[in-house]
This record gives sequence, C-alpha cells and structure tokens, in this order.
Amino acid sequence: MATVEGHMHSVPDRDQELEFLRSKLIDLEDISGRDNIHLFGFPEQAEGTDTPSFLRTVLPQLTETVFDPPMEIQRAYCLGPKRKNCSSKPRPIIACLLRHDQVHQIMIVARARGPFKTNGHEIRITADFSRETNERRRGFLELCPKMRQLEVKYGLFDPARLWTTKNGLSKNFYHPEDLQLYLDNLQSLSMDTTDPDRPLSASCENRDTSLPSLEQEGTDRSTPDLRPRDRDLDRLAKSHDACAQLLQAVVLHTQLSDRDKSRSLLKPTLDPT
Repeated sequence: MATVEGHMHSVPDRDQELEFLRSKLIDLEDISGRDNIHLFGFPEQAEGTDTPSFLRTVLPQLTETVFDPPMEIQRAYCLGPKRKNCSSKPRPIIACLLRHDQVHQIMIVARARGPFKTNGHEIRITADFSRETNERRRGFLELCPKMRQLEVKYGLFDPARLWTTKNGLSKNFYHPEDLQLYLDNLQSLSMDTTDPDRPLSASCENRDTSLPSLEQEGTDRSTPDLRPRDRDLDRLAKSHDACAQLLQAVVLHTQLSDRDKSRSLLKPTLDPT
C-alpha cells in the first residue's frame, strides 16, 4: 500500500520534470539553429551542384547588402528528397552561416522588405526555429490585429517572446494563450468604460440609486442635504474660519502681553516716591 501511495505522489513530480525537460529540449533546438536561415521559393535545381557557392553569390544580390568580411557558409543543402518533377513545389534550402551577426543582418532586411523578387520567383527568408517555437510565433502574429485595435504597442523578439506596453505598463508574454487572456480583459474593460448602451450588471441593476430622504438620513429639513464633495468643502471652510479666529486671538494676545510689559517698565518712573 505504501508503495502504491509513493508512486501516486511521484506522478505529478514526474510530469513536471518531463515538461521541464521538454522546454529545455526546445530551447536547445532553437539555440542550435540560431546561425541557420531557411530560404523558400528557389526553383528546383537552381543551386546546381554547389549550394554554398550559389548562396554566397545570390544572398548579397538578393538583400542588396555588402557583407564585410565576405559571407562564409559552412554548409547548405535542400531539405527533403530530390524532386523528380521540376514543376512540383520546390524544396526549401537551409544554410548555416559562420558569423551570427551576418544572420542577424539578413533577417533584419528580410523582415523589413518582405518577400524578395528575382527572375519571376518570390523568395522568402526565415529563421530556423523549432516547430513548437514557430507555432507560438504564429499564434502571436494572429493576435497582432487585435493589439492594434486596442492600441497596444508590441514587439516580437526571438525566439518567441512578445513585449507589450499599454498606459505605461509593460508586460512580456511567452505563450499566445496568456496574451489572449490579457487582451480579452483589456477589451472588457474598454467596453465597460466607453459603451453607454452596455447593459448594467446584476449588482448595478439591483442597486437603489435614488437619493435618501431626509427622514432616512435623520437630518433636519431646514438644513440642505449636502453631497460628499459639498460636505468636504463645507468642512474645509469651517476649519479655515476656525484657523483664522485662532490666529486673530494669538495676535491679540501678543499685543496685550506686549502692552503689559511696556506698562511694567514705565511704572517705576511714574511712582511719586
């Protein structure tokens, strides 16, 4: 019996450990591909027999970028089996560059200019992320129109971290589900504050908004019913009058004390003895 209970208690720990190892595996896959780029759209067999040499010539022309030092490609090849029919969908090319700063430079140009046009073909360049990371990035991109609608500033960073700021408050999101929940809350708050035709909640509908009568308040009919802000102003005016009266009394007391002192000093000279 104790053995069975021990196994039952170890199952959640084992699930947490598996989830942790899975996340570490995804991170390692993303890190190992940080020097890689994927190229889509080149026709089949356009690279010839030397894919690295083909890319060393095509990439600077395609991105209109001068690389200093010259680009060095460690390895490059087409993904998947060779197509027998050249008219079918071409295979993507994956290339591993020697210098990561050149990868970063290529990706900046690719994201800014979008798909490239060359010889009637549309070429796309993407980073090399794991499947799980690509799914998270795709989920973030699908929520971009909603963020623009709610006037939320955002930025997507590698591998899959979305930064947002709204009303001076910044947040980081690593999963699209958390971002969706955050945007839903923002949308509900904006609807509550901007939509005058929005029906009241049950608590607001059942609330008595009428002003209490004088009998309920226990006040005299001769005194007007002051609202909270008017009560504060009235209390402040009374305190101001009290302070003025106190200050006047202090000044009068000081004048009287000074007069008594002067009389005490003049009294010996006026004494006939």
